[in-house]
Amino acid sequence: MSQSPEKPIALQLTGITKSFGANRVLKGVDLTLHSGEVLGLLGANGAGKSTLIKILSGVYTEYGGSMASNGEMLVVDSPLAAKLHGIQTVHQRIDEGIVPGLTVAENLVFEEITEGLLPTVSSLRQIMPRAREVAASLDLNWSDSRLRKDVAELGIADRQLLLLARALVRRPKVLILDEPTSALSQVEAEQLFEVIERMRASGVAVVYVSHRLGEVDSLADRIVVLREGMIRGDQVAPFDWHRAVLDMLGEQVVVQLDELEERRGAEVVLNIQGARLLPHAAPIDLELRSGEVTGVVGLLGAGKSELAAGIFGAKPFEDGKMELFGKPFAPSRPGEAIKDGVYLVPEDRAEEAMLPGWSIAHTISLPFLASLCRGGVIDTIAERRRGKSIVEAFGVVSTSVHQDVDALSGGNQQKVVVGRWFEGQPRLMMLDEPFRGVDLGARRDISSHARSVAHAGACVVVLSSDIDEIREVADRIIVMVEGEIRVDSYTSELSRDQIVRYMSEVA
Repeated sequence: MSQSPEKPIALQLTGITKSFGANRVLKGVDLTLHSGEVLGLLGANGAGKSTLIKILSGVYTEYGGSMASNGEMLVVDSPLAAKLHGIQTVHQRIDEGIVPGLTVAENLVFEEITEGLLPTVSSLRQIMPRAREVAASLDLNWSDSRLRKDVAELGIADRQLLLLARALVRRPKVLILDEPTSALSQVEAEQLFEVIERMRASGVAVVYVSHRLGEVDSLADRIVVLREGMIRGDQVAPFDWHRAVLDMLGEQVVVQLDELEERRGAEVVLNIQGARLLPHAAPIDLELRSGEVTGVVGLLGAGKSELAAGIFGAKPFEDGKMELFGKPFAPSRPGEAIKDGVYLVPEDRAEEAMLPGWSIAHTISLPFLASLCRGGVIDTIAERRRGKSIVEAFGVVSTSVHQDVDALSGGNQQKVVVGRWFEGQPRLMMLDEPFRGVDLGARRDISSHARSVAHAGACVVVLSSDIDEIREVADRIIVMVEGEIRVDSYTSELSRDQIVRYMSEVA
C-alpha cells in the first residue's frame, strides 16, 4: 500500500505553528496529504495532534504557516470554511458535535439545515427522508422510531456513528478521524474500516489518528509521527514499528508491558450476590478481593459499565445485595460510595467526569471538595498542591494546574480524570475504559499506578473491551457476555485465544 507519487495533492501544510501564550505547541509542521491516501497520524499525548487537527478543521484560527489545495492558498478561519474547502473532521470528543435536545434525525441533518443546504423545515416528518439517506451512507439500518428518539438516548458508540455518517455524506476531499474506534465494538469498527476503504478508492485523503497501532498498520498507506510539535518520522508501508515508537516517545520503549508478577488476593472486599446487570440476563454472584487487579473484559453491551455503575451507586442494582468488608453496602448515589472509599473512573470522561471551563486543579479536587474545605471555603493552596502532584505523577502536558482542562489533549484529559482518584484513599478502585485515547507510555503509567494501589492493599477493577489492555494490567480476568460472567480465572491460566472464544460465545 505504498504511496504512489502520481496521486494528486489534496492538502499541503507549510510551516504550521501554534502557541498558547509562552507554550509553543506546533513548531513548524510541513505535511502533504495525497488524494486516495490513508495517513496514520501518530504521537504521544501532548505531541500536538489535537492542535493540528483543530487548525485543519477551523477551530483554531490564529496560527502561523499556510495551507494550500490544488496549488491555491486556503483560508480556513472557521469550521464552516473548512467544510466548504472539503475538510471534514470527526473529533475525539463526541459531544462537541452532538446537539442535545434534538432528535437523532435532526442531528443527522443539522449541519445541512444550519448551512442552508436544505430548505427550511417545520416538522420532523419533512427531514426524515434526508435523515434516512445520511444514516444509509454508513449502512446504519436505524428504524424510524430510533431516528425520532432524543439523541441523548443514544449510547456513545451510536453517537460516534452518527457523526461519522454526517461527515461522510458531504463527500469530503480530506476526512480527519480522531480516535474513531475508541467507542466502537469490533463489528462497528470493521464497518468503519470498510467505509475508509471506499473513501480511499474514491480519492478521499483520510487522516487516521489512533493509539491502536494494529488498526493503523492494517489501514494506513503512510504514517507520520509528531513529537513535541514537530514531525519526527514519515514512513510508507510496510512500517518499522520499533522506529515509529521511538519517534513517538523519544526513548527506548517496549510496546508490551513486562511480564506481570501475578498476585492473588485473599481478603474479600466486595461480595455481590444475585445482581442482575441487564434486563434479560441471569443474576450474577461475584467476589472482589484486595491485593489484586481484576480485569473485566467484554464487548460493548456486555454489562461491564452496568456492573461498575451499580457498585458505585450511579445506577443501583434492582436485584441482589452487596457487602463491603462483610457489612451491607447499598449506595444510592456516588457520594455515598466515595465516603466508603469506593471510586469509579467513568467510561465517558467528557460527559461524566469533567465540567466545562474548570481548571485542572478544580477538576482533580472535584470528588474530594469536602476534605479541602475549611469553614465552607476551599483551601486553594491544598487544592493546588493536589493538582501539581497528579500532573507530575502522570506526566500531564499543561501550562499549569490553572489551565482549563478543556484545553488539554484528549489523552491528557484522561490522565487528569484517572489520576485524581489516586490521591484519595481507595478501598475499591474501578477504572472503566481507562486507556481510551492514551498513548503507550501513558497506558503503562496508568497500569503501574493501578497495580501499585492494589499491591498496597486496595481492590482494583479495570474494565475494558480490549483484551490486550486487560492482559497487560490484570492478575485475574473475568469475561462478560450479555450481562453474565462466562469465565473467572487468573491471567496465567487463560490464553488470549481462550478469552476471544469466551467473548464470542452467545447464550
